[in-house]
Amino acid sequence: MKTAIITGSSRGIGLGIAKKLFEDGYFVIVTSSSYREETEKCFSELFGDRHAYVPGDIKERSTWEALVGCAKKLGRLDLLVNNAGIAPPVRNDILVATEESYDLVMDTNLKSVFFLTQMCANFMVEMLGRVVDFCPRIVNIGSMSAYTSSTSRGEYCISKAGVSMVTTLFADRLAEYNIPVFEVRPGIIATDMTGKVKEKYDKLIAEGITPIKRWGTPEDIAGMVSSLASGNFDFGTGTVFNADGGFHMRRL
Repeated sequence: MKTAIITGSSRGIGLGIAKKLFEDGYFVIVTSSSYREETEKCFSELFGDRHAYVPGDIKERSTWEALVGCAKKLGRLDLLVNNAGIAPPVRNDILVATEESYDLVMDTNLKSVFFLTQMCANFMVEMLGRVVDFCPRIVNIGSMSAYTSSTSRGEYCISKAGVSMVTTLFADRLAEYNIPVFEVRPGIIATDMTGKVKEKYDKLIAEGITPIKRWGTPEDIAGMVSSLASGNFDFGTGTVFNADGGFHMRRL
C-alpha cells in the first residue's frame, strides 16, 4: 500500500491533506507537535487502521527519525508532504524582532524541512527497484510569504523563501533518481493561523486583493497535493504551484 508522511497534520492544511490522501488510498503517517489523547482519537476515527500517529516536535531530529522509522517498518515511502509550520509567537516589527523568535520559526519551518527531506530522500533512493509500483515524490508546502513582504513577521517570510530554495535544491539533486519535488504555495487560507487576522483579510479579499474573491480552504491545497501525487506532473519537477486565488498575478 502506498504510504505518505504529512507533517503538521493534526489541523488545518495538514489535516486536509491527510484526509485527501487517505481517500486516495494511502496509508497516512500523521504528526502533531506533542502527544494528545484527543488528537490520537481523532486520527483513529478518521483513518482507522490505515494510519500511524507520530507525535513529536518537528524541530527535533528524534521526530524526523521516528517518522522515517515508521515508514521503514512499513517498507516504503511514496510521498513526503512537508507542511508543518508556525507563525512567530508575537508579530514584531523587524526592527525589534528577537533572536528567540527567529530561531524558533526557522528551526520549525525550514531546518526541519531540509533535514526531514534529506532523511526521506535517502530512504526513497534506497527503496528504488526494491518495491513494486514505487514512484516516490516530495511536496513542500510553502507560502505566498516567500515573496510577499510582511515586516511584522519577517522570520516567517524568510523561512518560506528558504523552503522554496530547498524545493529547488532537492528537485535538482533527486532528478537523477526520477524523484520529483514540488512546492505548493498557498495564499490566504482559512486556518487557525489566519484566524487572528480574519477581519483584515476579509476586507482585503472583498476589495479584490485576490482575483478569486474568497478565502482559500485546506481542501484547495489538499486537491493540489493529490494531483501532484498522481504522477501527472512529474516532468515538471521543481515547479511552484500557486494556490492563492490568483494573488501571484501582477495586476494594474
